[in-house]
Amino acid sequence: MLKFILLFFLATPVYAFTGKVVSIADGDTLTVLVDRSQVRIRLADIDAPEKGQDFGDKSRQSLGELCHGKTATVSGGEQDRFGRTLGTVNCDGVDANAEQVRRGMAWVFDRYAPKDSPLYSIQDAAKASRRGLWSDPNPTPPWQFRRGIRR
Repeated sequence: MLKFILLFFLATPVYAFTGKVVSIADGDTLTVLVDRSQVRIRLADIDAPEKGQDFGDKSRQSLGELCHGKTATVSGGEQDRFGRTLGTVNCDGVDANAEQVRRGMAWVFDRYAPKDSPLYSIQDAAKASRRGLWSDPNPTPPWQFRRGIRR
């Protein structure tokens, strides 16, 4: 059993690094400067509204308020199909992934978030309070928006 556990951990790279946030692409993607190299980060387990979608600009602005120009610690372990590093981002001690959901500026990405993730209860509270995108009675999730499905 121990051999299996060790193999699991060796097969799943997990790392953390720190750098300065130099740009915000949208509500779930930012760039961190690490040792003079720019690393694009996709906030794991959340999905923010797209550019051109309701709350897309506000979501980007929210992530900018949280992180732009600040020191970020990124914990992650893999890359997405676009070459971005997937990770949890803490900007000056604030969990940006959770805070974007708390503010109603992103959905929990059901397809990837663990079923026991605390992000679900954070999202439920944002929804109940009608914060951010939840002020719309029937917001279109970004994964549907990308496929051209509009509500």
